[in-house]
Amino acid sequence: MLDLRGKRVLVTGGAGFLGRHVVARLRAIGCREIHAPRRSECDLTVADQVRRLVAELRPQVVLHLAAQVGGIEANRRQPGTFFYNNLLMGANLIEGCRQLGGVEQFLLTGTICCYPKFAPVPFREADLWNGYPEETNAPYGIAKKALIVQLQAYRQEFGFPGVNVLPVNLYGPGDNFDLTTSHVIPALIRKFVEAAERGSPEVVIWGTGRPTREFLYVEDAARAICLAAERLESSEPVNIGTSHEIAIADLAALIADKTGYQGRLIFDPAKPDGQPRRQLEVTRARELFGFDAETSLADGLDRTIRWYLLERARPQLAAA
Repeated sequence: MLDLRGKRVLVTGGAGFLGRHVVARLRAIGCREIHAPRRSECDLTVADQVRRLVAELRPQVVLHLAAQVGGIEANRRQPGTFFYNNLLMGANLIEGCRQLGGVEQFLLTGTICCYPKFAPVPFREADLWNGYPEETNAPYGIAKKALIVQLQAYRQEFGFPGVNVLPVNLYGPGDNFDLTTSHVIPALIRKFVEAAERGSPEVVIWGTGRPTREFLYVEDAARAICLAAERLESSEPVNIGTSHEIAIADLAALIADKTGYQGRLIFDPAKPDGQPRRQLEVTRARELFGFDAETSLADGLDRTIRWYLLERARPQLAAA
């Protein structure tokens, strides 16, 4: 077992949604040397900048969380950008760390979007390559799958200590609430809060409402990543989730209730649904590094909504 407390840890994407929670978790467990450079300090898509970064920091543990992510519409608008940037960020960092040497653990956070569109439910790691991903997020998912292959190949050829985890959809305080790029939970929270304030009689929701999704509270995800960094020893990917799915229609009704919105929910079938179902088999995470999710969806939504309302109130309080 690797003790993170005495290691120099590089966290890419450390200022992002998941990254901030991972950095906080590392500090909570006593990790003393954490480096989380921003893009202005190092653009991971530029190989020379990556080589300079790792040569300067000489990390012993690397947690690669940096990614360009977004909801269905963002993926539809920028499929080439999502593919190119995510592929280069990971490939440059893995190669830079291999060339440097001295890295004791390199953890790659993949994505549920790697799975085939019609993978058997619950998704098992063994089914990862049995089909093409759902079309709206395939470029992003395939870029991440290529990095899984890179780490497996580097372990085989160079003995490079890379491991792969596949988190399900994340949510929680600090999430992205921009309606053009956000995922479903923050988008619904914002829509319902604003609709309740305006007294809108209805809210339109993308798709049919029939697809299912699984959601993992971000603090649970941060704990899982730290556990995997300490204990995972194989490059075979490992699912991280709760193994509980919910239909989008039921999720929308739950969030509407929790935000106090009482109008009608109108589903727009002209908009894409995305993948039909998403639910993970999570036995390997429990067996290999002792992870079980602790936060229920109801509790996690309460915390996320509370955080969002407080954040929205800050400008008003500052102006008062």
